[in-house]
Amino acid sequence: MPLGLSMALPHPDPDFVPAVCGVLTVSDTRTVDTDKSGQLIKTRLREAGHRLEVYRLVKDEPDQIAGLVQRLTSSVDVIICNGGTGIAPRDTTYDAIATLLEKEIPGFGEIFRQLSYAEIGARAIASRATAGVY
Repeated sequence: MPLGLSMALPHPDPDFVPAVCGVLTVSDTRTVDTDKSGQLIKTRLREAGHRLEVYRLVKDEPDQIAGLVQRLTSSVDVIICNGGTGIAPRDTTYDAIATLLEKEIPGFGEIFRQLSYAEIGARAIASRATAGVY
């Protein structure tokens, strides 16, 4: 199971409120057919009892990423972006998103890198994964 995440069962908390979610895969090369990460995220969200409202592929262009995130905030509760979080020149997801966040949640990135380290070793330090409130 990627990154040790277990979301296979619906939330057992009786106060659980499903989130309306959007999934954005940021890539210059992925297609709907080759986007394994996006497909996995969609599946895990549904299995956990959340509702997938939007799934989009977007190029590694900061203006396109930020613009799509801004448009989606009126129709979803949560936006999960995958791809473009490394340190290569075309990895611009973090740069596009960070300027939009009112509050960053650094613990998310810390735990993400810790779990990634268990799977891929020191390469995990190149991840700029983050979460925040917009």
